[in-house]
Amino acid sequence: MGATAVSAGLVAFWSSGFIGAELGTREAAADTLLMWRFLAAAALFGAGWLLLRRRRLPRRALAEQAAIGALSQGGYLGAIVWAVGLGVPAGTAALIAALQPLAAGALAGPLLGETVTRRQWAGLAVGLAGVALVVRDDLGAGGAAPPWAYALPFAGMAALLGASFLERRARSPLPPADAVPVHVLVSAALFGAVALAGGRGAPPAGAGFWLAVAWVVVLSTAGGYGFYWLSLRRGGVTRTSALMYLTPPVTALWAYAMFGEAPGLAAVAGMAVAAAGVAAATLRPPGAAAAAGGAGRTSSRTVLFRRTREEPRTGAVR
Repeated sequence: MGATAVSAGLVAFWSSGFIGAELGTREAAADTLLMWRFLAAAALFGAGWLLLRRRRLPRRALAEQAAIGALSQGGYLGAIVWAVGLGVPAGTAALIAALQPLAAGALAGPLLGETVTRRQWAGLAVGLAGVALVVRDDLGAGGAAPPWAYALPFAGMAALLGASFLERRARSPLPPADAVPVHVLVSAALFGAVALAGGRGAPPAGAGFWLAVAWVVVLSTAGGYGFYWLSLRRGGVTRTSALMYLTPPVTALWAYAMFGEAPGLAAVAGMAVAAAGVAAATLRPPGAAAAAGGAGRTSSRTVLFRRTREEPRTGAVR
């Protein structure tokens, strides 16, 4: 599979998660959808692991991956699906969530000791301004979600960011084939407990709910994770992170085609501003790129951070 096909697959399948959230929350509560999503995913990935990877895993590794899974799946997806269920447009949720790598770059200095440039700080500020434009447009539209609901995607982004830093500091990292089943098992237990405690564990009788569950398990979990790791292996963490910023406009196109949710002019302008912020924070000026090329192959691949770090071996994403 070529690099272009991998990139297109990653963007399309990652974007499908936001559409699946809207499909599912039209049929059931957010925790009901997430409970059955992860029960199905746990059965799928667990069976695959037992058949193909069955081996003893270190206790420390299991504990680390349980924490990473609780944040990256439980905290991130829980907040995103809850926000969409409250009426936050899927495109807006995707745009806010896509700022995670920018936030990671801003926090890399104090938390990881990496140098963050003024250009990267400026990019973060511009990106946030773009999000503000999109949210303002949504708040002005009829039937908008309550204002506090727009804080949920930011909370989800923070949970994903925390999982990313935990993964970088993991003392017993696991390969994706071992880590992902742990993530979905922990998430199934987490969302199952929440849904059952609230009396919302029973699935709706309609076929629409099961279509949404199949959508998020096959397209978002299996497809999104699969293309993420394929892209990470072939293109590296920088290129993969950059591709995530293409998910908001693609999500908006999905939402328009499936739900008739046409973004307003301010929302389109906000996406453009956010994209400009991403470019400012992640792309090197031509002169800097040439200088980096003279310094060696490894440094030429570093975009988000100035100092190259080992690429992650487990996923704190979808």
